[in-house]
Amino acid sequence: MKYSLTRKLAVSAFLLFCAAASNPSAAPVAITGPTALALAAVVAQHSSLPAYDKRMMARLFGGGNAFFLSAKTRFSVAADNIVCRTSNVDIAARSCELTFKVIKKSVKGRDANELYATAATAGVVAEGAAGSNIESLAKLNCTINPKEIQQKAGGGAQCTFETGK
Repeated sequence: MKYSLTRKLAVSAFLLFCAAASNPSAAPVAITGPTALALAAVVAQHSSLPAYDKRMMARLFGGGNAFFLSAKTRFSVAADNIVCRTSNVDIAARSCELTFKVIKKSVKGRDANELYATAATAGVVAEGAAGSNIESLAKLNCTINPKEIQQKAGGGAQCTFETGK
């Protein structure tokens, strides 16, 4: 009798655990510092930001001085949804879909790999099955303060986003 009761409880606990793991809810995440700067810089190059802001992001992320700063002290990098895919079967397959308000952009290859790896560094966990890995995040909003970044004190970049959608 004890054996069957223990077994039933174990099976029930296992099924409950699997159900909870298979239904991830949107989890808000906040990151700062170098990881936030990296995520903002990688997403910014594909966004609809003005060319000046894209150049400033590239220069800041590259470690250069943004001596050409304007009176604008802050700017934002935002994306509604980002979904990246890689494959364990077709090992050369890498792609990402980025959605910015009304614009949808697809990237492949090296650019997609850079975005996938940076999202993983920021804490986005890959999910998938049957040889595929999928990372997704939504409601990305990064605030960049170039003057604070140039102080080299660890601040100036903050991002928030949701995972698990």
